[in-house]
Amino acid sequence: MTLPIREIVAETPRAHIVRLDLGGRSFPYKAGQAVFVGLPGDPRRRAYSLAGSPADASCEGCLELLVGLDAAGRPLALQPGTCLDVDGPVGQFTFPIDPSERRFIFIAGGTGIAPLRAMLRQALATPHREIRVLYSARTPDEFAYQQELRALAREGRIELRQTITRTEGTDTWTGGRGRIGKEELQPLADDPATLWFICGPALFVNDTKRLLREAGTAPHRIRVEQW
Repeated sequence: MTLPIREIVAETPRAHIVRLDLGGRSFPYKAGQAVFVGLPGDPRRRAYSLAGSPADASCEGCLELLVGLDAAGRPLALQPGTCLDVDGPVGQFTFPIDPSERRFIFIAGGTGIAPLRAMLRQALATPHREIRVLYSARTPDEFAYQQELRALAREGRIELRQTITRTEGTDTWTGGRGRIGKEELQPLADDPATLWFICGPALFVNDTKRLLREAGTAPHRIRVEQW
């Protein structure tokens, strides 16, 4: 499928939101899945998680991607109207269609928030009793979808904890500091009927998964994606 870029939004200094116009076409997928994207005629493809739920895509008529920039933070060499080839969807890291659990905890590192945001939006429309988001970024300005997440927290729809791992020049930051560790996870591991979803860099994901296992969480209740 070839889709034009509808909009590019500079979400953080290191990530842009790219919305691809479906033009009235359907694109069935599961929350958490990804697509391969590339320029027409170019065999190179990169995988990006879909950051919106399937209901979002149907309602808004577009696919939403969170695209990380390079280390220098250079802007994307793309413009609205540019057409991209889109292959997929792909991936098994998905939110269940009809989960028996009613407590969902999402743990994100950096741009790992993208598939978790899609899952979170689907979870909000699913019968539940508690939804939590633990989100780690290097600096305060690197939290994607921060305004949306904080609004959901203010409305009491989710519990949100944000933590930063770099402290230089962050004197005004009043949230958490340091990595998400045992002290945050242990009190949340008391409910055996919780589904955990973790996405981010490999070391972040592996460490978090290990801490959950040490806290007594059953392996089948931990879903992970890493890069």
